[in-house]
Amino acid sequence: MTDAPSLHPKGPRLDVLTEIDASCRLPLFVLFLSAAAWLVIGSGFELIATIKFHNPNFLADHAWLTYGRVRPAYLDAVIYGFCLQAGLGVALWLITRLGRTAETHPWMISVGAALFNIGVTLGILGILSGDATGFEIFDFPQYAAVFIFLGYLMISIRLLVTFHRRRERLLFVSQWFLLAALFWFPWIYSTAGLLLLSFPVRGVVQAIIAWWFSNNLLCVWLGLMGLAAIFYFIPKLTNTELHSRYLALLTFWFILFFGSWGGIPNSAPVPAWIPALSTVATVLMIFPIISIALNFYGTLKEQRVKAASNVPLRFICLGLLGFIVSGLMNVVAVLPSAGDVVSFSWFTVARVHANFYGFFSFVMFGAIYYIVPQITGLEFTSPKWVRRHLWIVGLGILLVVLPLAIGGLVQGLKLRDPNAAFMDISKSTLMFLRASTLGDLLIAFGHIIFLINLLGVLKRFSEPRALASYAAATANLFHAEAKT
Repeated sequence: MTDAPSLHPKGPRLDVLTEIDASCRLPLFVLFLSAAAWLVIGSGFELIATIKFHNPNFLADHAWLTYGRVRPAYLDAVIYGFCLQAGLGVALWLITRLGRTAETHPWMISVGAALFNIGVTLGILGILSGDATGFEIFDFPQYAAVFIFLGYLMISIRLLVTFHRRRERLLFVSQWFLLAALFWFPWIYSTAGLLLLSFPVRGVVQAIIAWWFSNNLLCVWLGLMGLAAIFYFIPKLTNTELHSRYLALLTFWFILFFGSWGGIPNSAPVPAWIPALSTVATVLMIFPIISIALNFYGTLKEQRVKAASNVPLRFICLGLLGFIVSGLMNVVAVLPSAGDVVSFSWFTVARVHANFYGFFSFVMFGAIYYIVPQITGLEFTSPKWVRRHLWIVGLGILLVVLPLAIGGLVQGLKLRDPNAAFMDISKSTLMFLRASTLGDLLIAFGHIIFLINLLGVLKRFSEPRALASYAAATANLFHAEAKT
């Protein structure tokens, strides 16, 4: 293995690490703070959407805050605004650290992040104004998609150049996942944009392309980025070797070969071989789930004390558990016997949240809580609030996924009963929706804590430097006044 913390006990010199961290500090601040801000904004949209299930008249007089608009605004704000930017920020830090190479053009990444945020802002405003495309997870109008694509290209090109300039030539497993993810998003996003927006295909092919894009973004891209962080941080924070490089290689290739074929439901009105192929590919994803579980069981089996005392590591371990749970939920959802029950139920919402939040977001929280003190040299103002963030969002996602999964099963079973009235079925899920609403409230509170934690570190880092710069800039002025 070539992970610097494991194979090189002495590691790079402190001055080298300081130079590397300083080189990517500005773009990381932009990416992480923007991601945290979009997370809070997305939580606001989610709360509006979920309250409408309990009080349909809530904000009913405002067309731009109807459920059909705030729900996609929530998903796109969290996935594009938070997940992609947090993932790119973590990728930047990992590529510089593992390659032992400083970023020479951080301004390009910062400009790319600004373009990306302009695209997300335009996209959210477009969705709220009724200009959405109608394709789930691809709701942004074309004028917003252009900014997102250009911003991502600027960031990823710089990351690839930095990777090419690396001093450490041997590759650690995290770098496989990062490189694949950097190439994956431009491919799927440009393909979906061309075939759905620029030169739209006709008929059911549109639905197939939309399902294909959504699955590739949620399962493949998030999976590659999230697992890259897991493969680095768990051995790093436990100071131990990864159990098996070969199991990691198996995970990597299975995700690339079979992860992109899933996402098409068995009930889709398309030729039968397409859902069948999608089902087989999704079921085969059980192998990377098993390999991940075995790999990190072997890595962590003697490191329970470290996992319990290290908050970033606890976030990442919970994210690892989320990957396993969401992967198993995906497999269950495509099995013919179970899929017929849960296809049109709240179970689908539960497994989507288990994937992008229970897995990916938890991994990103842990990574950011480790990276930010490294690039600033400052600990978080209140470590207690970091731990509270862990407990609050952990309980919140549990109250979202578990009730909706159970409620989806109940709902699906009742939908199969021809004698059950639809309104009675809807009412039977209210208890589960109330529990999930409580979970949404906790998650929103946790996101506010996360943003405040980051802003606190930024303030403590930038304030003395701003005062020193001001003093240096005005020193000659005050000196001249003293003479006169």
